[in-house]
Amino acid sequence: MRMSGEPGRRPDALRELTARHGARGGLLPAALERARAGSAEGPEAWAPRVAEAGGLPAAAGLGPATFFADLAAPRGERHVRVCTATACFAARGGRHLAEVESALGVVAGTVDEAGATSLQTVHCLGYCYAGPAALDGTLPRTGPDLADQLGGRTEPRAPAISVADTTGAPVLLAGIAAGQSAWDVWRDVRAGLRPEDVREETAASGLRGRGGAGFPVAAKWAAVAGTPDTVVVANGDEGDPGSYADRLLMEEDPERVLVGLALACFACGARRGTVLVRSEYPRAMARLRRAVDRATAAGDLAPSVEAAGPAPFVEIVEGAGSYVAGEETALISRLEGARGCARPRPPYPTDRGLWDTPTVVNNVETLAAVPWIVAHGGASYARRGVPDETGTKLVCLSERFTRPGAYEVELGTPVGEIVTRYGGALKDGRELVALQIGGPLGGFLAGHTLDVPLTTAALTEHGAALGHAGMVAFDADTDPYALLRHVWEFAADESCGACSPCRVGTRRGLELAQGRGGPGESYERLARLMGEASLCAFGRRVPAAVRSLARAYGPALEGWDR
Repeated sequence: MRMSGEPGRRPDALRELTARHGARGGLLPAALERARAGSAEGPEAWAPRVAEAGGLPAAAGLGPATFFADLAAPRGERHVRVCTATACFAARGGRHLAEVESALGVVAGTVDEAGATSLQTVHCLGYCYAGPAALDGTLPRTGPDLADQLGGRTEPRAPAISVADTTGAPVLLAGIAAGQSAWDVWRDVRAGLRPEDVREETAASGLRGRGGAGFPVAAKWAAVAGTPDTVVVANGDEGDPGSYADRLLMEEDPERVLVGLALACFACGARRGTVLVRSEYPRAMARLRRAVDRATAAGDLAPSVEAAGPAPFVEIVEGAGSYVAGEETALISRLEGARGCARPRPPYPTDRGLWDTPTVVNNVETLAAVPWIVAHGGASYARRGVPDETGTKLVCLSERFTRPGAYEVELGTPVGEIVTRYGGALKDGRELVALQIGGPLGGFLAGHTLDVPLTTAALTEHGAALGHAGMVAFDADTDPYALLRHVWEFAADESCGACSPCRVGTRRGLELAQGRGGPGESYERLARLMGEASLCAFGRRVPAAVRSLARAYGPALEGWDR
């Protein structure tokens, strides 16, 4: 296999193969997807042939084909993906999976003998407000009678996301609430502003990344400004169970997301943008692609990389089923056609990212705020929220709430106010025992300790994290030990395996939660090892999330780690 002369560069043959497949993420969405669709066998039968056809070793095909759930899962003529993530777990205590298996006559992870029906478990479909949920092909099904819907005994249901603005002048929900078009902002920028003008307004706004890391957006853009071949990636691989803000924006206001991406490309001097959409969001994928076609026909986006200039070329790429692939270095690996594993940093993506070119990765919600900032000024945005954490956030409430849905709130709003005033507390007067914020890497708060501002700093002080700001409620029907096992099961399933502390640690943590710890095993030692030595935030944050769960439940979980 030919290699370039520079250390750390990717194989030339894989670059050439990527080009032949339209540069849409290398092997994954093209050759491997076609091979999987044309075979009832597992990846071991067809993935090596795909790699060999491109002049690559078998591992180049087997690696991603066995890593990504959508490629590795057996497929029947009817393929059902059932959500087993946290909000759906809370809705039925996890019982819905067995009910669906019984209704379909097939065990999760298998296909029936006739090859007619297959069932795959996934971690979040973005229907946390109406769970439990499943996708029957690309058609959503939701509700407590999910198994009956899939079995054809009741009518299918999939309610739209309930949306509300609490600020009086929405930023993220501007297009959804008032039908405003964001393309006028883009045209004004192209007609009269410079890239540094956009960067300066964004810097003045104080906007930070909304995907969990909270890095200043303008600083990331400045790091690549004027660098040739820069690529901007909109990360729509929203995997945090409990959050569906990105799905809402991509489905209901794809133009705002695309304008935000175009503005980011303009600010960075990038000729090319990519939106990665998780495969569990087929409707978002379709709407974004139609929006790109319309914008290209109108001249707002370029039809190709070669024709790009101030107007960038934008492509939409589908994910393949991995939580960790939402981490920016793992996302880049996935786009290159490899396993979605995290990489050591430095080098940072802004120095050497996609195909070793400077790469900026911004979350979808982050980009959706940029058109408003450019149109109204960074100072106007900075007056919202709190001084060190400005602006607004989409907060998603799970189906246990009386009024589940997505709420745009200013950062700094008390969590208790969001839960009671906007969410209406729990439905049927149930008691809120614990609240998960920010997904599996976020943390838990006890139901009686919600006098906490919705900021990264305040939540960190209480052992939680902001993350995507999805809120999943747990009432007294949830067994705390079952929830503990659920957290560790998620961690063990979704660890990318790139580093031993996380790969081994998540499995050992699950064994401890199942009461199968070895003699003298120390959970504190395991937690310290994962927290200090894991390659990315996934492994580092899991022990902290588990500790917060134990604190939230107090005596009900005392001694679980002994």
